[in-house]
Amino acid sequence: MALTKPQIKIGAAVVVILGVVAWLAVTGANATKSYYVTIQELHAMGGKAYTRNLRVAGNVLPGSIVHNGANADFVLVENANQLRVSYEGDEPPPDTFKDDSQALAIGTYGRDGVFHATQLQAKCASKYAPAPGSKPGAAAAPASTAAVVLPAAR
Repeated sequence: MALTKPQIKIGAAVVVILGVVAWLAVTGANATKSYYVTIQELHAMGGKAYTRNLRVAGNVLPGSIVHNGANADFVLVENANQLRVSYEGDEPPPDTFKDDSQALAIGTYGRDGVFHATQLQAKCASKYAPAPGSKPGAAAAPASTAAVVLPAAR
């Protein structure tokens, strides 16, 4: 069975379209990929640090947060390592973003030595910690042990 000229054209068009779709999928996935690194690993990456999307976590150094509208500049600390971060995102920093909170900055590392974050996530560990003096995992005490008396139906 010989292929006709229109069948060959349609087959070639399908191959080209599938090739373009595959190329777009691969390059799109590589462009949005981000690597999680520690501050120490970031400093040791050399030139690779400037060309990749990265995620860096650490604790916010107390007193380092400077708000500028919806943006913020601050310093992340991990053990003895520090990293200056400039956050310029679409949204203001989250409410839990404050001194000594754990933060995750997502963005790129600049040749100026500053991490330029476009996304910022923060969590406050003390929010989920047990109350002082209580044991972790212990059931909470009931709020009241008094019986509730309802009026009798008439």
